[in-house]
Amino acid sequence: MIAALQTSGLSKSFGGFKANTDVSLTVKPGARHALIGPNGAGKTTFINLLTGVLPVTSGSIALHGEDVTSLSQQARVRRGMARTYQINQLFMELTPIEAVSLAIAERQGSGARWWGRVGRDSGVIDEAEALLRRMKLSELMTRRTRTLPYGRQRLLELALGMACKPKLLLLDEPAAGVPEDERHDVLDAVAALPDDVTVLLIEHDMELVFSFADRISVLVQGQLFAEGSVDQISTDPRVKAVYLGEDTHV
Repeated sequence: MIAALQTSGLSKSFGGFKANTDVSLTVKPGARHALIGPNGAGKTTFINLLTGVLPVTSGSIALHGEDVTSLSQQARVRRGMARTYQINQLFMELTPIEAVSLAIAERQGSGARWWGRVGRDSGVIDEAEALLRRMKLSELMTRRTRTLPYGRQRLLELALGMACKPKLLLLDEPAAGVPEDERHDVLDAVAALPDDVTVLLIEHDMELVFSFADRISVLVQGQLFAEGSVDQISTDPRVKAVYLGEDTHV
């Protein structure tokens, strides 16, 4: 079986500082794979390497068997990789229906003509509305994004990621900063992602990690420290010592 994502010896240095060192990770097709670790472990740097935001110092990245190490961010998206961000990256003056329609039009290669098409291309609008319904944003789709509660903005970012029709979706702390009264909507949306989309989740919320993941990798000081099932990681004394804490349980 060809891996959905495979890194081999992936490393990133900033001068003398090594943010990631020799990270070799395999994510199977359709997996719910979580990447956890303490602050400063190099998790976001790793995601930035995967998506092409940062160039690698050494090592390689393969997406469904294709080496994408030297490809641009846009080329990786076209090959089926999409992401969300730890801090929202949204068009605050657009409405959700406008933003998602733009993402769909861009995927179809007509983003440059989007402003003239919106409202006339029923296929784009229908797909955008369906995505927003899935994320429980139907009633808010015509409001300016800047006016939405923060949890709804996180759901919109998920909708934008799915608008790319990804084969691999990278979620960088989707529940970060979400108030408690909106948090479960985000957790439910993540849990309801389609089975044919492979998901790599970076998250500090252990409730989300343990309820969502079928495999967990632990990154410590930029290196892969441990990997296994939820039961294996949650009971690993080494992981408890460096990250989870002795009182953590599933």
